Amino acid sequence: MERISETLFGLIMALTFICSLGVATGTNINIQTMLIGALGCNLAWGIVDGGLYLLARINDRGDKILTLRAIRKAPDPEAARRVIADALPPELSAMLPVEQLESMRKRLQQLPEPAPGPGLTKRDWIGALGLCLLSFLSTFPVVIPFLFLSDARLALRVSYAVAIVMLFCCGYVFGVRSGLRPSVAGLAMVAVGSTLVGIAVALGG
Repeated sequence: MERISETLFGLIMALTFICSLGVATGTNINIQTMLIGALGCNLAWGIVDGGLYLLARINDRGDKILTLRAIRKAPDPEAARRVIADALPPELSAMLPVEQLESMRKRLQQLPEPAPGPGLTKRDWIGALGLCLLSFLSTFPVVIPFLFLSDARLALRVSYAVAIVMLFCCGYVFGVRSGLRPSVAGLAMVAVGSTLVGIAVALGG
């Protein structure tokens, strides 16, 4: 789902830029400006997404450290079990008997002392780089027509068609992963994506 979301984000960003530039320039579309603008826009937002991903990793790891400390500092086992239950999904914690929560508490008490604060690992940095590249590379199918077609207006129409196909594919995969009818989800994603791009362009891109 994260990869689908990132692909959609990059695609919508690129479409918004291309549509805005196409509306602003009319028939005088500069292909070089279109390419540099679309690629630069998604590279910039890819870097932003990577940074936000790192912040989310720090937050998630820090929350786990705070939870472990709260369990260890609880005044009694019952309070510690409540902390564990609150950290679990409600559906799961409601099904666990007290004995299992107590077993979890004892195992958590035996864990080594956590780090003083949340840090970033090599895997976190690789994940951030992956998100940045995914956002950036999702632009290429949309801008490829401008590399091979000398007619800028025709390239713009082909670019729109490629974007619609990509939106449908993202929606189809989303439907498969979410238990929805894939074809319906694909068409819905085309409608939603087009609406979002239209709103962004109407508001100034």
